[in-house]
Amino acid sequence: MGKITLILGGARSGKSTYALKLAKKSVRVAFIATCEPKDKEMRLRVALHKKTRPASWKTFQAPQDLASLLIKIGSSYETVIVDCLTLLVSGYLLKKMTQEKIENEMHNVLKTLKNIKAHSILVSNEVGLGIVPVAKMGREFRDIAGRVNQMAALESDKVVFMLSGLPLELKKGTR
Repeated sequence: MGKITLILGGARSGKSTYALKLAKKSVRVAFIATCEPKDKEMRLRVALHKKTRPASWKTFQAPQDLASLLIKIGSSYETVIVDCLTLLVSGYLLKKMTQEKIENEMHNVLKTLKNIKAHSILVSNEVGLGIVPVAKMGREFRDIAGRVNQMAALESDKVVFMLSGLPLELKKGTR
């Protein structure tokens, strides 16, 4: 069944670049973007990210209902990249989803990843190394994203922490 690699790190730590490097070993790759580019700057970021990926890769937008998309495409690709879990969480919070509902969604995603044929690469921001956010919503986001990261790390076969472009292996693949 599906092998899961989780790549964690801070902003601009090299997470996405490392995920792309791992996926380039595969021929059939699906890239799942979880953000909804709602402003000009974010649309520019998305366009720049797309240019870093091979043209043969298929890109999907999944700002919600990620498990359904994974069920639909999971057997068609060797590798599936989900970039990123923290944007998925922030989108869920903006839709007023509770922590319990978000954790249930993540449980379904992880269960689905384990049952599809594709090797999955999850990208997420480590949110627990900074200051305590001053706003309630910031603290809620940090807490839920941290919990989602813990869930993903527990279920992943391999966990890598990126620091200044350097991969630090926290959990070695067992499969």
